[in-house]
Amino acid sequence: MAGKSEFIISRVFNAPRELVFQAFTQAEHLKHWWGPKGVSIKIYTLEVKPGGIFHYSMTHPDGSVVWGRFTFQEIVAPERLSFLNAFSDEKGNIAPAPFDTAFPKQVLNEWTFAELNGKTTVTLKATAFNASAESQKCFENLFSSMTGGYGGMFDVFENYLTTLK
Repeated sequence: MAGKSEFIISRVFNAPRELVFQAFTQAEHLKHWWGPKGVSIKIYTLEVKPGGIFHYSMTHPDGSVVWGRFTFQEIVAPERLSFLNAFSDEKGNIAPAPFDTAFPKQVLNEWTFAELNGKTTVTLKATAFNASAESQKCFENLFSSMTGGYGGMFDVFENYLTTLK
């Protein structure tokens, strides 16, 4: 976590960048690993292009369902992905976060993919988008929780990558 207003997390994966990027942008891969540990995901729309939408639902072990959506901003394959991330309703409309209505309605996610010696470093830089002071503070207060959540997701992703070799 760098500056107080941005959330940053990185992980090195033992896989080539092209494969890692595909796993971030193709439904047949995303359905196996996107989201917190223990959830199952259903993908309703995936249009990986500027202005395109990724609309999905995540079902938790207790049966609760959370909806989400990305609006892609920039795609530079296989180096970079940028999108606005938001919670949504089942129709894909932006909705408040189910855990705290003060959480920003949208978060700008900038993912980078750097390869060295056949391994890929994936880095996420996330910033609250057009957030009020209250929403910004809520976002910053959740950095520790986000570290755990993305860490768990990266564990699932790492395990998934081993099935592709």
